[in-house]
Amino acid sequence: MPIQILPARLANQIAAGEVVERPASVVKEIVENSLDSGATSIEIDIEKGGHKRILIRDNGSGIPNEELALALSRHATSKITKLDDLEAICSLGFRGEALASISSVSRLSLSSKPREQSQAWQAHCEGRDMQVQINPVAHPDGTSVDVVDLFFNTPARRKFLRTEKTEFTHIDEVVRRIALSRFDVSFSLKHNGKLLRRYPAVKAQSTEQKRLGTICGKEFAEQSIALNSQYQQFELKGWLAQPEQAKSQGDFQYFYVNGRMMRDKLINHAVRQAFEGLIGADLHPAYVLFLTLEPNQVDVNVHPAKHEVRFHQARLVHDFIYRALTDSLNQYFEKGQQEPSLEVNVLPQMKPNHDYIQPLQRPTSEISVDERSPSYSGDGNKSYDSSSTLANKGKAEHLVNSSQVIKQSSKNYQQLMASSQPVTSSEQSVAMPGQWLQVSDKKILLNVGQNFYLLETMALHLSVMSKLYLDAMPVSQPLLMPISIKANADLLARAKSLYQPLLENSIEIGWTSNKVILRKVPAGLRQFRWVGCLEDILGCLEKETKKVRKHLLTCIVSNEEMTLVQTQELWQQFVHSSANLEHDIAQIGQSVNLDDWLNTYE
Repeated sequence: MPIQILPARLANQIAAGEVVERPASVVKEIVENSLDSGATSIEIDIEKGGHKRILIRDNGSGIPNEELALALSRHATSKITKLDDLEAICSLGFRGEALASISSVSRLSLSSKPREQSQAWQAHCEGRDMQVQINPVAHPDGTSVDVVDLFFNTPARRKFLRTEKTEFTHIDEVVRRIALSRFDVSFSLKHNGKLLRRYPAVKAQSTEQKRLGTICGKEFAEQSIALNSQYQQFELKGWLAQPEQAKSQGDFQYFYVNGRMMRDKLINHAVRQAFEGLIGADLHPAYVLFLTLEPNQVDVNVHPAKHEVRFHQARLVHDFIYRALTDSLNQYFEKGQQEPSLEVNVLPQMKPNHDYIQPLQRPTSEISVDERSPSYSGDGNKSYDSSSTLANKGKAEHLVNSSQVIKQSSKNYQQLMASSQPVTSSEQSVAMPGQWLQVSDKKILLNVGQNFYLLETMALHLSVMSKLYLDAMPVSQPLLMPISIKANADLLARAKSLYQPLLENSIEIGWTSNKVILRKVPAGLRQFRWVGCLEDILGCLEKETKKVRKHLLTCIVSNEEMTLVQTQELWQQFVHSSANLEHDIAQIGQSVNLDDWLNTYE
């Protein structure tokens, strides 16, 4: 077959495969064009879930008569004219493909009247021949796009459409998302002639709560955490649901970059990391957030539907989002602030901390017993007690901001090294009971009362774990990918003898002729290095359940490397769970004379 230029009709239908996925895609593209035209009122009329008809009217600037036919051509746009414009896009649309793609798979009518034009005109096009007909028509100032019989000429695409109800649900969600991005524009949505949604325009920032409540619900609008942060050229504002109100599904997450709806992996990771430790691993935060930055700092031309972007300073954007959310959560836990705040929180100058970007795996010390072990109701459904999870304000305030941890550690260092005197009672009333200093990768120096102790972090970790799982391990949870290790006859025999004791501790193993397979582990503990410690676990010589549990916890903590932040959080959990701090420290640590130890350490 020779190389040839594709016919316009075929090229447009190929492009339509990327731009027009379903009726909701048509609504999104046309409404974004209306917003780019400066419209302040947009009416959306849907018939049969968009299968039959999609009619969208606006009061924007309109399209001149001589440009109507051109508007339905591929790569025809008023948004950009040169390469430099592509590097700093401010409009929602810019490719010039939407109308041409839609008209190639539907019967489309485009009616428009600019304010300075006395007569309105209509361009009509059917996908079959792509011939555009221009006729005069009665029409107010603005533009109407009427899309009839979507995919009428592509039966293969049409049969993949879902039911009328399902397709309208997608349209409704698109309108909700767009309405949240433009509070200054009024929207109405009809289905089969019935008005279902009406979002009046709001002008003042103080009245944005009304639309927020209409779209997101009264509870979210009244109890959400207000956010307004700036750092250099970045600005992040919006609302966060309280951690206690996290949802089981991630369908209540609205994020906008320069007013554009976004589902970006980097953004999702930053948000998720800010909530890490505050909500359960199977829960999702709810939010409406708006990120604003210079247009030349973001590339929106990376996805056909423009759902993803590429940031020129990706790590800095990630860090900014993480810090802004963390500061707002800190403020909420410290002050219990739930009222919207109009004050701008300008974040201090800080070198981007690239360590923020790390796998979302919490160390054991960050997870409470109740979070690891969800309760089960009588009907077998899993439920979480908000008073016993880390969403609890009293516990969560110790886990939010790592900068506070580092600041506390610095203070401890000054107190220990600048003077050999123990901490005074007045100082202890401000700081957490007991001061500590990390002196090596595996040891910390503690000051409790009048005494100093040298303590291995592994011993501290084991003590916390032992208290957490004093009575029982959490319920079993399957690993995403079972772990297997090679086994000889001796290891297989030990695995078989430990099967029941391990099962009673929520660990399920299996075996083949030459392998031991780990299938299930205690809930919330999947992130541990089971590959490295499985053989050690099988080395247990005891068969009694509690003794096997102690051996199991020892193997787990011995394979974990603790960071400064994790050590601080372990220490906080140890303090909160201790009735007699100095007695408990003496049980697992070594008492030292500070002067003698400093001389030895030097």
